[in-house]
Parts: sequence; structure tokens; C-alpha cells
Amino acid sequence: MTDETTRQLGTELLRLHQDPTLLTVVNVWDAITARTVGAVQGTRALATASHSIAASLGYEDGENIPVALMLEHVGRIVAATDLPVTADLEAGYGDAPETVRRAIGVGVVGANLEDQLKPLAEAVAQVEAVMRVASDEGVDFVLNARTDAFVKAGDRDPAEVLADAVERGRAYLDAGAPVVFVPGRLTEDQITTLVDAFGPQRLTTIAVPGTPSLAWQQQAGVARVSFGPLSQNVALTALQELVEEVHRGGGVPSSMRLLN
Repeated sequence: MTDETTRQLGTELLRLHQDPTLLTVVNVWDAITARTVGAVQGTRALATASHSIAASLGYEDGENIPVALMLEHVGRIVAATDLPVTADLEAGYGDAPETVRRAIGVGVVGANLEDQLKPLAEAVAQVEAVMRVASDEGVDFVLNARTDAFVKAGDRDPAEVLADAVERGRAYLDAGAPVVFVPGRLTEDQITTLVDAFGPQRLTTIAVPGTPSLAWQQQAGVARVSFGPLSQNVALTALQELVEEVHRGGGVPSSMRLLN
């Protein structure tokens, strides 16, 4: 059975998703980014980015990093904060329920899991199995059941893609997932359709350039907005800009903060 601290963090993470105030999570990828983001006033939870963790260790995204190594680094993030942590666990590394069980073991209280557009019955069975594991561990686990309907849309009719996302999302909610993640550059109309289909505080999105504002999404009833690998891209952009400034004969910008 999971320790009391992890159970309390799970209950808090679930509450944050159910609260009408939009939950924003700027994704982290190691202990120092966890401490840095967590120290900013207003940060209420942390989320890992699997792409960013893999990249920081020299692996391509897409479950190329060994699951044990991914969970080791997720555990370091959990240990670096007192906030609830939800982890991006890709598609579950071949055994989603077991991966979630191991993640709970290092203190994780929520997770993204991709459906990769598997047959719906198979994807639903995976959600059910993951939620059984969470129940067995005694955690209010926030499974952010991800559908790749938009990510893998290709040149399909947008109306068909949206209908797929609605069907899959409803099925995952019926299977016990608290929230559904629909990544992609969604429009206001698409978000409205998804919130209407799932209910308020049941949809999570990603803040890619061109998506509706955070204020609009809160008003629309979105539960959570994350930033995926974009937070790492922002950090790496700042690093490249420093190098470029040094090459021009400059140095560290006066806006730099002493954070560690």
C-alpha cells in the first residue's frame, strides 16, 4: 500500500483538476527544473515531459529510453519537490499498468498515457487496467488519458478527427480516467465541442502556439493546460541566445536570476 504522503498528493492533484480554476503545468525534466518551476509563486503541481527527459539523456522520443531510466529520473523530480507530480509515461513502455504501479512507487500521482490510436476496445481495457492498479495502490491517481486523434490526423477530415476524439475521450472517462488529454492545435470551436462532450474540468490541452488563451480555456471549462517539450525548447533557446551574444562579444544578460 502506498504511503500517506503519496495518497495525500494524489487527492490534491485530483482536486486541482476538478477545481474551476485552470491548472497550468510548465513541464520539467530533471531535479533542477523541478525546483526552479516549483519555486515560482502560483505553481500548484509539476508535470514531467518524456520527450525532454529522453532528450536530456541522449535518447530520441518514442519510448527509446529504458523504462527503468525514465522512472529513475521521474523519481528524482518527485524527490525535489513537495508538490504533486504527474508523469508523461508515453504509451506505457509495453506494460502500462506495471509502469504506472512502478511510477506510484516513486511517488507519482498522475500520468499521461497515449492511446496511439489503438483499437478502441484495447485502449479502453488499458485505461481500466491502469485505474485498477491505482485503486489497488490506494491512490486517487489522475490518469490523463491521451488520445492521439489530432496528433495522428494526417490529412483526414477535421470533423472526423474531432468525432474520434470525442468517442475515445468519452470511452476513457467511462472506463475511470478522471481527465482526457487531446494534444494538438485546437480551435475554440473544437475545445468547446470537447468540453461539451466530456463535461467541465475533464479536458486537458497543450499550449502550442496558436491555441486559445489560457483565460479563454479557463472560461470554457478546460481542466488543465500543459506545455510538453516546449518548456525545454524555451530554455534551450535562451542558452543559444547566450552563446550568440558571447560570440558577438557580449556576456550574461542583466536579466539573469541567481537560482542555484
